[in-house]
Amino acid sequence: MPYVEWRGNKCRVKWWAGEYLANGNKKYEFKSGFTDEDAARDYGLDREYEVRHGTHIKSRDSKSLMKDYCWDWYHSQDLRPASLVSYKAMINRQIIPYWGLRPVGDISPLEYDAWKRRLKTRVEKGELSESYVKSILMVFSMLMEDAITKYELRKTSPVVRVGVRRGRYTKRPRERKRPHEMATIYALARNAYTVWGYTGWVYMWSRSFTGMRPGEMRGLQRCFASPTWPASDPDEERRAAALERYGSMPALRVQYQHQYVNGEQMLVEPKYESFRSLVLPPFLHDMHVLLLASHRSPWVYPSLTGKPLLGTCFGRDYWHPIRDGAPARMDRLRAEIPPVPAMKGKRLYLARHWHKEMLDEDGHPEIAVETRMGHEVAGVRGLYANLTPKMELAIAEKLQLRWERFLRDEGSEWMPPFPTILPSDQVTSESAQVRRL
Repeated sequence: MPYVEWRGNKCRVKWWAGEYLANGNKKYEFKSGFTDEDAARDYGLDREYEVRHGTHIKSRDSKSLMKDYCWDWYHSQDLRPASLVSYKAMINRQIIPYWGLRPVGDISPLEYDAWKRRLKTRVEKGELSESYVKSILMVFSMLMEDAITKYELRKTSPVVRVGVRRGRYTKRPRERKRPHEMATIYALARNAYTVWGYTGWVYMWSRSFTGMRPGEMRGLQRCFASPTWPASDPDEERRAAALERYGSMPALRVQYQHQYVNGEQMLVEPKYESFRSLVLPPFLHDMHVLLLASHRSPWVYPSLTGKPLLGTCFGRDYWHPIRDGAPARMDRLRAEIPPVPAMKGKRLYLARHWHKEMLDEDGHPEIAVETRMGHEVAGVRGLYANLTPKMELAIAEKLQLRWERFLRDEGSEWMPPFPTILPSDQVTSESAQVRRL
């Protein structure tokens, strides 16, 4: 039975916590601040009930501070490097500054709702993006769920999920996109040539005609590019299977993406482990043949100095001049770059969206489209579907037709001259052996 005792004007209740001290005596917990003995006794009875049924949360555990629990939780996660970097930043910048000194077990739904409103206010002010806030709330929700189910630091989550939407409806804003136009891709590619040489020209067409993600483009190595692959694939079993399937049609292999891991440049698996082979239209394969002949870097798309593209400030030095234009630069003997109005303020990632548009317009099967984009088709449809060589060849043929139609319709469009090899002092001295995770 719980024991109630008065101390001044308040009383406290003590109950057995279900544990024993080192000397063999029972270990008790207590709670103070009651003004009514019956209320204190009922509280103690409830705690003893929880002890008997194994649902009791120890006081010392529930009082663990968020600043300690967050990092203990973070170091227990088994996630991909990019996710770990993202989670660490959100915990360090958003969660701990607000919740760090609060005990894990004391956070209430009202406090959580107030914090959520505060974050949404910052979105309205333009201080944070909506997607970033959504990610912060997702990480906090996982922290609370694990505090309940894994670590038994609290009984319920302050993140209340209800089946019926409440409050004023707000339509989710979507980025305004224009239908893809070959003329826009061409304008970007021509500007990319001015900024980045023949590498930039091929890079822009590759982004739009392969749909590869940015990290995958950065991590594409010479041995996985269409002029050399699959004969150059270092994996014997994969090489044999690929030679049989892609012996008569050029293809590249998406095997890695290039990212920073703990401050070091590393090759890691593609997002969602979306390893895949992409058949290229002949025009793009020919571009890659010339590109690899123009430099000695192990990377297909090296930076202006021949080093990995990951170490550059890509937005400022590459994409923004390509998209927004730039004045002539005598120090680099670079001509004036005209802006591309259709891409004003837009992300380069839209080139991946354009590729999806092209595949959908051409009427390719869902399994062919989603596999090329690095997605999985869910459910029974994905279980029974299979990407065949005929489907891949059809994609390459339709993309080639788009290119030829553009050249025929435009006729007099400028094309870059034959690329020349970079001077040896511009080529990276790094070995072709790149660290992998």
